[in-house]
Amino acid sequence: MSEYVIETQGLTKYFGKTCVVSELNLKVPKGSIFGFLGRNGAGKSTTIRMLLGLVEPSRGSAQVLGKDCWNLSPDDRARIGYLPEGHHVYGWMTIEECGKFQAAFYKHWNASIFEAVLSHFRLDRKGRAGNLSRGQRAGLCLALVLAPEPELLILDDPALGLDPVARRSLIQSMLYVTRTTDRTILFSSHLLSDVERVADEIAVLDLGTLRASCKLETFRQHVRQFVIRHDGNEPPLPDLPGLLQTFRTDTETSLTFANIGPAEIQRIQVLTGNRIEEVPLSLEDAFVTYVGERGAKSFFTKDLEDVK
Repeated sequence: MSEYVIETQGLTKYFGKTCVVSELNLKVPKGSIFGFLGRNGAGKSTTIRMLLGLVEPSRGSAQVLGKDCWNLSPDDRARIGYLPEGHHVYGWMTIEECGKFQAAFYKHWNASIFEAVLSHFRLDRKGRAGNLSRGQRAGLCLALVLAPEPELLILDDPALGLDPVARRSLIQSMLYVTRTTDRTILFSSHLLSDVERVADEIAVLDLGTLRASCKLETFRQHVRQFVIRHDGNEPPLPDLPGLLQTFRTDTETSLTFANIGPAEIQRIQVLTGNRIEEVPLSLEDAFVTYVGERGAKSFFTKDLEDVK
């Protein structure tokens, strides 16, 4: 058995002349909670649909649970739980009917898990699915996905639009799924505080290209920010390798780097007279800088003042 539940080799997708996913080489370790990150339009949902065999790649290949993604059998699909964004439900059904309908497609169905998730989200089994709030729909969809006890759970922006209570319930359910080492979650999300709370590893997709794939802590260690304090006379700075972004105020200049080494840090310290300190970055800060616009910035209100 492979140590990876998902492996892609040169996975590429074009829609017309537009390349949405380019030469993606991705490995998702078995037993991990894997955060799949990127801005809107980065290609995350398209990648997920290719992994599930719902969208045919233009070239390249992908294996899910050791099987070619384009030739997944019904038994293979029963080992995968998929929660797409939007949390679609059949509104005319009751919650109980939704469960019975879904259970008919699976050889294995754990009714206890289904009931437990409904209870966790405080859902009435006799209530109509069409009358549920967005958070309640998410809970119902999660119950439907978890009851077959899938080996691989794929969630496409599952917390989109949920309130903090529903998001916390979703996270607790994700942690429950991976309580044993043979269960894996791949999930995309724009709520990076949630990713930071639960993910073991992350991949960063930017305009269809894989920019990083590593342990979450490794990513944060390699994107670092330093702040130079000054009296309004900013010290001259040389071109420095790995500089992602410079942000200036009247008395501070912050420098954010990818993969900066000790020699570069010492060089800055010498030029600034040691008026420099490192500022810890959250995953969100590191991610935004990493995939955001590169170069020098200042407060946009200052830019407007300069135009006058």
